[in-house]
Amino acid sequence: MKLIDSRGRIFGIISLLDLGAALIILMVAVGIFVLPGSSGKSILAQANAASIELTAIVRGLNVLDPQVVLDEFKAEKTNIIIRNQPAGQVEVVNVQELPRNLAIPQPDGSVKSLPDPRPESNYSRDMLLTLKGRGDFTSTGMVLGGQKVKIGTVLELEGKNYNFNASVVGIKQPN
Repeated sequence: MKLIDSRGRIFGIISLLDLGAALIILMVAVGIFVLPGSSGKSILAQANAASIELTAIVRGLNVLDPQVVLDEFKAEKTNIIIRNQPAGQVEVVNVQELPRNLAIPQPDGSVKSLPDPRPESNYSRDMLLTLKGRGDFTSTGMVLGGQKVKIGTVLELEGKNYNFNASVVGIKQPN
């Protein structure tokens, strides 16, 4: 009996093409399920996520009634979007309203920082937000919601009545 017959079958039972296709399918299945690679995260890696605290600054948030936004922050959760990709929810730990000051020259040539006297400045607010969430500290930086977050990263904060951007000015891992 010949090893390969005239029709290209091994021992007259299975075609070489069928055997090749079956091997390719088997290798693809092994590649997908056994060796997932570094593109995805395993369930174990997600379960080991650490607590991360971000400090973000908001400059010039124009709002008619700032107390409405501050009261909504007391709900303690806000949706976060990083680089146009939803990154889940974070807890609002602290909101500190920053004063709006102007550098006013004095008659003696010195400069003083005084509150902004303009009436339209009542509708523009600066805030310092402390946000807390779950993420990973990697060798290249912090990852929150699958997106790298570093100082200078712009976060989009979204709630029921607001949607604005804040810039990250501090990152730490609380104890």
